[in-house]
Amino acid sequence: MSSPRVVSERAVVFLIGAVQFINVLDFIMVTPLGPHFAAGLGIAPSHMGVIASGYTLPACVAGVAGSYFLDRFDRRKALAVAMLGLVAGTAAGGFATGLTSLLMARAVAGLFGGPATSLSMSIIADLIPVERRGRAMGAVMGAFSVASVLGIPLALMLAQWGNWRMPFLAVSVLGVLVVAGAIFYLPPIRGHLERQRGPVVSARDLFIRGDVLLSYTMTFLTNMAGFVIIVNLPVYVQHNLGYPPQTLNHIYLVGGVVSFVTLRMAGRAVDRLGSFRVGSVGVAFFIATLYVTFIQLPAGVPLVAIFAFFFMSNGVRNVAYSTLTSRVPEPAIRARFQSFQSAVQHLGASAGSLLSSALLTSLPGGLLGGIPHVVGVSVLASLTLPVMFFLVERRLQARDQALVVPMAAVPAVAVSPGGGAPRS
Repeated sequence: MSSPRVVSERAVVFLIGAVQFINVLDFIMVTPLGPHFAAGLGIAPSHMGVIASGYTLPACVAGVAGSYFLDRFDRRKALAVAMLGLVAGTAAGGFATGLTSLLMARAVAGLFGGPATSLSMSIIADLIPVERRGRAMGAVMGAFSVASVLGIPLALMLAQWGNWRMPFLAVSVLGVLVVAGAIFYLPPIRGHLERQRGPVVSARDLFIRGDVLLSYTMTFLTNMAGFVIIVNLPVYVQHNLGYPPQTLNHIYLVGGVVSFVTLRMAGRAVDRLGSFRVGSVGVAFFIATLYVTFIQLPAGVPLVAIFAFFFMSNGVRNVAYSTLTSRVPEPAIRARFQSFQSAVQHLGASAGSLLSSALLTSLPGGLLGGIPHVVGVSVLASLTLPVMFFLVERRLQARDQALVVPMAAVPAVAVSPGGGAPRS
């Protein structure tokens, strides 16, 4: 019998981070590319939320469907299938000829991208101990920052040098390479199958648990509060504020660098101080930057600096809630929980995107009307998050204290915290 492949925690985090980079870039690059393909395909600027929901709604459906079968497979193989489907959907977006074909391509990407997210988070939760999971989550979620620093500026440059189709095709090619690397280096991940004993927890049993319902509510509100704003940033910067398209490159570059650093710091802070304290600070900064950016823009302050704080605060609260929710499920039901988590996450993003399209209007000159309304929705949703952080964290602490006899964990893969041999 062959011995399990030894892989370091650092390697696991890097590989899953690379997969998430492709997954995140595929999703977030559509918004800054909006002004480019909107002109080519005849799409109104106020409809960017509809384009975003073309991905998030199918991802929500896929998350619900995946919850019924993802825990039955080796996580590495399931991740490979999901990512290859995502790459195919991204490539199809590059060949879109109109709004309908673009929405269909984004739907395919969402159907596979949603499960890819939940599987990535499940792998991290399976292989990284809880005492170091906040740092690992912060590093993996740093894929958003790297996508902002490198991916979005490069995508915008490709669109400016060639056309808006080139970024979709380039991400598809890069995605194939990243998926191949992750499949080759990641070991089989079957420990959750070995731990499955007794009756399988049904979806109904999952949803009657208080910690699960609170976790999903927190996830929905976090994503709705963010995406009601995020999907409209490029149009707002170019049309309402009157900045040239090149400004977006600087915004995403600087914002990504700042958030990359702060995400790693936030992950360590969550490990030490808990999600409630760190997440509440992130929420406070997020609300403050909403007011400064969209309601009372101060004269003389560089726009790039303001948006850097926006991305930083959004990232801090995301690390806090992701780390907290990763502690909720037991290993045997982790993929099912994360699938529903992914569904709720994308449902919140869809709700925010569609709500922004309903609240905003297209004014002459491409201006967006109704900005204070979407800001108000984001602020109200954000104000509930510290309460959610507190309630979920308190329930988990109570559950951990009630565990008198620790359960023996049988690792699926020998994983060492560094690059050497695994600990005995």
